[in-house]
Amino acid sequence: MAVAEVLPSEKGFARTHAKDAAEEKRVLSDEHIAQAHARLVETFRTGRTKTYEWRKEQLEGLRRMCVENSEQVCEAIIRDLGRPRMEAFLGDVTAVVTEIDHTLQHLESWMKPEAVATPMIQKPGRSCIIREPKGVVLQIAPWNFPVNLSLMGLIAGLAAGNCCLLKPSEIAPSTEELLAKLLPKYVDPEAVIVINGGIPESAALLKLRWDHILYTGNGVVARAVARAAAEHLTPITLELGGKSPTIVLPGANIPVAARRILAGKFFNCGQICIAPDYALVHKDAEAQLVKEMQGLVKSWYGEDASTSDSFGRIINERHWDRVR
Repeated sequence: MAVAEVLPSEKGFARTHAKDAAEEKRVLSDEHIAQAHARLVETFRTGRTKTYEWRKEQLEGLRRMCVENSEQVCEAIIRDLGRPRMEAFLGDVTAVVTEIDHTLQHLESWMKPEAVATPMIQKPGRSCIIREPKGVVLQIAPWNFPVNLSLMGLIAGLAAGNCCLLKPSEIAPSTEELLAKLLPKYVDPEAVIVINGGIPESAALLKLRWDHILYTGNGVVARAVARAAAEHLTPITLELGGKSPTIVLPGANIPVAARRILAGKFFNCGQICIAPDYALVHKDAEAQLVKEMQGLVKSWYGEDASTSDSFGRIINERHWDRVR
């Protein structure tokens, strides 16, 4: 097998502590962040984001960005995560384009008023549901799928007619920089703003009043987000992962089960919220499952996965120390 392209084979992580300095270093001032927020508020008040034409234009811009810059996206993810190129393309380009296509296909029908029954006491009136944009949305994205989980929130926010501020993860600096460079070229720069930086920037953002906050990550940060949102009664969407057991019973197709469990566990080196955490295996299936898995691992990654260009890396030394 070929040697991984981004790091020495003896390391199990993609980057060292030294390259994670942005987690603490201040990049932008509170004043700059407040001005960006005010700009989004002013843009939303113009009403232009509510039209179907504007929403469609933004989604098509995001799609062009992914397609025209797919190689740059993959290179940034390889630098940040040491992920195999095909995994980078599937996880952070193809998945996003597919989501945009689905949204564009249904956007017009989603925007139409939905007729609903009218209570007797309110007749002869008529009732319908009209879906209105909330306003200005904050998206705080994680590092494990740094393009996918940044743009998925933007797709939803823009399709709903909102202005959006994206805070990519500073733990994936190459991707963070790329998103800040590309997004203003493809979407309305007065309605979508990228704020880079670390913990101080995130704290400054959370002091402001948002109409909705999207956060993907861990429970510790999620509690901080929820406390900050509570100050303004801001609704939040939290995607925090969880436990994902797999169950193998007698009569299961063991080769298929083994392949699916390992594919889910090793994609992105297991850095995905739906990766199998453990397997509950009936004793009658255990020996065959273990044997099948051992053969698959060798066929996929060779005798030593650290020398394989098909196996990803833990994103940095700190997270390597945390999980090993």
